[in-house]
This record gives sequence, structure tokens and C-alpha cells, in this order.
Amino acid sequence: MEDNFKVRWTVSVPRETDASLRTYLAQSGVRKGDFSDFVADAVRWRLFDLNVSAARAKNAGVPAEKIEDAIEQALAEVRAERFRKPL
Repeated sequence: MEDNFKVRWTVSVPRETDASLRTYLAQSGVRKGDFSDFVADAVRWRLFDLNVSAARAKNAGVPAEKIEDAIEQALAEVRAERFRKPL
């Protein structure tokens, strides 16, 4: 889902965080864009983690079988639509 249009951010982080990241990237053979790519990847992972945590909290009282049934139903609907044979 990457696009070629990038935006510039100004962020503030503790010096220790900055030094740790720059040291890691330098030891990894840093290339142009690695710093930005690392930050973008970290943001994506954090957002994923937050969404998973929210979904787990929302479904904490729901029996696993009910969740699995809902997933199977959704998959069946998507598969039926996606792999429908033309008339």
C-alpha cells in the first residue's frame, strides 16, 4: 500500500533513542532513506498492535467459537465473490 508521495514529519525523541537508532542503522550498513523507512515501519507496527489490542478488548467476552464462526462466514463470502465463475 506504499505510494510514491511522501510527507515530511518533524518529531522529537529522546537523545538516547536517536543515538540507538542511528547506531543500529550504521551497523546495518545504512543507505539513504533507511531512517525514514525504519520510522514508517515502526509506526505501521505500532498501529497494527493498537488495532489488535482494541479488537481483543472488544471481543474479550465473546466465546472463541463464535469469533471463529464469524471469521469462517466472512471468508466464505469473500471467497464466493472473488472466485465466482463467470456466467
